[in-house]
Amino acid sequence: MTETMTMPNAKKRTFTTRNMVAIALMSAIATVIYYLDFPVPLMPSFIKLDLSNVISLLAGFSMGPVAGVVVCLIKNLIHLVIKGMGTTMGIGDIFDFVTSAVFVLTAGMIYLKNKTKKGAVIGCLVGTVTFTLISLPLNYFIVYPIYFKAFGGEAAILGMYRELMPDVKNIFSALCIFNLPFTFVKGVICALITILVYKPLSPIIKGRK
Repeated sequence: MTETMTMPNAKKRTFTTRNMVAIALMSAIATVIYYLDFPVPLMPSFIKLDLSNVISLLAGFSMGPVAGVVVCLIKNLIHLVIKGMGTTMGIGDIFDFVTSAVFVLTAGMIYLKNKTKKGAVIGCLVGTVTFTLISLPLNYFIVYPIYFKAFGGEAAILGMYRELMPDVKNIFSALCIFNLPFTFVKGVICALITILVYKPLSPIIKGRK
């Protein structure tokens, strides 16, 4: 009986009128930041860094993990509608949504159980690790096979990695050497920024100021 009553109450708390407005605004900000991606050294040119997960994490911490996932979803839907599916069938946005949602949901659930700075740090750390690990099978089995068809085959993609490291033997090795560390660093950067800015921004997001 308690569980039945708790879930609707939790939904009401997440989707209050004020929270829905906040989610919409934060989704817009996340979308803008998502467009401000940029290439990074020592990575193939088609891999870029964006910090939109900072906004999703802020939403997840302040309004609950579901709110953070909704921000991820709206951001990627807007980007997909504007950019179009193209030859890659929108796989980049789908990949970003799945990995970002896992990141935000994991960190948000842990913080929900322990709303302290320590809880936020642990949540971000576990979220970053989960975010990193889930990216490998998704890239290897789903994302990159679609990229192969869209960008001239496996050899063409592998060639971009070999320009940086000629000894790379195959795509799986390339993903482990390049993509995994990149994804982990991306998660750490987003987590650190979130932890630094959450406390001063939390009262504003929650409407206490």
